[in-house]
Amino acid sequence: MPLAKSDYLSDTWKDGLFTNKVVFCTGGAGTICSAQVRALVHLGANACIVGRNVEKTEKAAQDIATARPGAKVIGIGAVDVRQFESLKDAVDRCVKELGGIDFVIAGAAGNFLASINQLSVNAFKSVMDIDVLGSYNTLKATLPYLVESANKHKVDSKSLKPSPLGTGGRIIFVSATIHYRTMPFQTHVSVAKAGVDALSHSVAIEFGPLGVTSNIIAPGPIESTEGLDRLIPADAMETYIKTQPLGRFGSVRDIADATVYLFSDTGSYVSGQTLVVDGASWRMSAGGAASGALSYPDFLLTGDAVPNVKGQKSRL
Repeated sequence: MPLAKSDYLSDTWKDGLFTNKVVFCTGGAGTICSAQVRALVHLGANACIVGRNVEKTEKAAQDIATARPGAKVIGIGAVDVRQFESLKDAVDRCVKELGGIDFVIAGAAGNFLASINQLSVNAFKSVMDIDVLGSYNTLKATLPYLVESANKHKVDSKSLKPSPLGTGGRIIFVSATIHYRTMPFQTHVSVAKAGVDALSHSVAIEFGPLGVTSNIIAPGPIESTEGLDRLIPADAMETYIKTQPLGRFGSVRDIADATVYLFSDTGSYVSGQTLVVDGASWRMSAGGAASGALSYPDFLLTGDAVPNVKGQKSRL
């Protein structure tokens, strides 16, 4: 059943904005990334989403395709972003079936709560591999097509007129704000997302001369997402909302709108930047996981493992 447009996209954008464009997205079955892709599909794009779970990825693709009659959305499961050949095969299929790649969203990520004492070397490596290596593999597999698309959709440097073919050659890395001020139980994610940010900045510098733009979207606490459920204990949720500058959590529509901004003509001169979409949340004192029963520093001083958190790994 199609979602109401208001659930994933504001009325700001005109229909057909991304007609004949193709977006490739890792982690595309996730709550945030699926909303990003759905918004682009609603506005005319076709899409390819990849993920590890075959059934979940294929169902998500079918669901996203309902955003626009005639939309083509491919869901490719059994793709491990840590394995370059796995990603390259998915990219090759995307190009063969949809004709190219104009936009990329590197959204695959891993997360769970754990203190450094609780965090094994393998668990730390797993997050680094998914987030950092996975983002790099996504970049490497799609770069030839991003460069090709950027070349087709150049902005006239003298008149500043956009290409009549629209935009292309743009990549967004989905990051976080955790590493700006640091958060207990999130060392692995903080280090990984700092690496993802650095990667995006480097892409902007090295491939800017070829017309490719590279930016980061850093979501804050987004309502009804798996990440929020994992990072904020249920007993602290109501209190945490009250600490937010805007007095609420964000929505997936907020992230989708930011994505459209960066991929459309409005983002033609935006590159090497981080677009934080968090209602100024990160500027408040570090909280999140260190709230409620996990209050800082008391819980850390007990030496106990983080208990009863949705999505927590049973063995780290």
